[in-house]
Amino acid sequence: MPLARFNAIVLALTSFLSACGTVAVVTGVISSTKPETEPYVRPAPEYAMPAGPNGAFAGLESEIRTAHGPEASGFELIDSNEDGLRWRLALIDSARQSIDLQYYLWYGDAAGRLLVKRLLDAADRGVKVRVLVDDLNTAIQTATSVSLRDKVAAWMDKHSNVQVRVFNPWKKRDLVARVSESIYEMKRVNQRMHNKALIVDNQAVILGGRNLGDEYMGLHSEFNFHDLDVLGIGPVARQTSAIFDSFWNSEWSMPVWALKIPITPDEQAGGREKLLKYITNVKSLDRFPLPPQSWSAVFAALPGRWHIGTSKVYSDLPTNGTIHQLMIEKTLELIASPQRELLIVNAYIIPTERGMKTLRTLKDRGVSTRILTNSLASQDVPAVNSHYKAWRKPILEAGAELYEMRHDAAIQSLVSDTLPTHAKFMGLHSKGMVIDRGEVFIGSMNLDPRSALINTEMGVVIKSPGLAEALTKLIERDMQPANSWRVELNGDGELRWVNDKETVTRQPARNWWQRVEDVFFQVFPKEYY
Repeated sequence: MPLARFNAIVLALTSFLSACGTVAVVTGVISSTKPETEPYVRPAPEYAMPAGPNGAFAGLESEIRTAHGPEASGFELIDSNEDGLRWRLALIDSARQSIDLQYYLWYGDAAGRLLVKRLLDAADRGVKVRVLVDDLNTAIQTATSVSLRDKVAAWMDKHSNVQVRVFNPWKKRDLVARVSESIYEMKRVNQRMHNKALIVDNQAVILGGRNLGDEYMGLHSEFNFHDLDVLGIGPVARQTSAIFDSFWNSEWSMPVWALKIPITPDEQAGGREKLLKYITNVKSLDRFPLPPQSWSAVFAALPGRWHIGTSKVYSDLPTNGTIHQLMIEKTLELIASPQRELLIVNAYIIPTERGMKTLRTLKDRGVSTRILTNSLASQDVPAVNSHYKAWRKPILEAGAELYEMRHDAAIQSLVSDTLPTHAKFMGLHSKGMVIDRGEVFIGSMNLDPRSALINTEMGVVIKSPGLAEALTKLIERDMQPANSWRVELNGDGELRWVNDKETVTRQPARNWWQRVEDVFFQVFPKEYY
């Protein structure tokens, strides 16, 4: 199970056992308040550097503007995990003035460390780097007073061109204090930043579902995700920068230097050498050069295949010490909007009666609805399946087609694993929609209570028939019986799962332990997941 969902479940169990209850939500605003940390002088607000005429992507953006107008951007879907890492390296290596990163998780593994190296290489050549990560990223530690991830954040922050901030930090950095804080301040601690964005020179951006870690880039030997991002060049980058700045300047975000994380001169001086030594000896990175590269030929080829469209980036927003949960209403609005066809791919689905009513309304007006999510077999979080499984039959009765990802999908070698890595199984992590083959949503938003009411989420809505058709082809590929189970009702109204090899009447699972977990997590409220 990835760290992100493991920690979410740990927090949920802690809250349940301490009878703290669920997070209270009033008119879309989380009632918990910003973290009360040791007083310090907050830096003055900072904002993204304006897109300049000499940026690496200025020429590409000029082409788009000339041919399609000032509101248009160019888009490329990022389907495979290898491309997920490669495009991030390409943007970072090409940066000339600024890099802004906002991520839920940034692991200290091969992919995570390679990205650290390339960011520092960019900072060495004068690029201004701002990093905002959720403090859950540092939650799993040893019993020592300061975690390794804390030290890395402090080490990076000491570079003259790098600033690192954490979202909603724990007040104390040791494990015991964090557990105590998680119990007594559950409402605040449970509020996490699930956003994912990489913005370069305020002209290029990657948005989507991938965190920064091996299983999101196809480099994990046990388990890799199938995920979805979109690369955008043009105004979509500035739209994302406005959201980044809202979080960066929020009271919820704290500079790493204010946490007073101890780091010795030897640790600071030897950091780069240790980093390079580690990634040099990792075989999973064989397909990725360690030094920065020129990507001019890669970007020059983009205009021949990108999709032009207009966009709007949405996010839950931190405002005046609270979090305004805006994404759930926008998501439900999109789901209700099709006139002919709706395709949904989403890793974690726990519906509501409101969502079911929407599906029935779509059926009544003749809209074709197809949904792809995880099966228990591909699920990295059995707790989600525990609360999703009761909705399978209602979803089908509401007129939607339902598909569940196979853990042994035929596309694993194509999109999930990055050579030479071959994981034991794969799971779905994508979050996307296609509306009437003309509009696309791609982002971090799961269709579950945690995304709706607790985490902050973000996503981009793109009006582009070309991009919509491209995403439709990917989703339909993933729904093929070699890649997914089709969930159906038989003549007696009972569920069955059908793929290209067999039909079963019991939900597919990888092993018996998954079935045990599936039963166990039913006792915990669905609002935690």
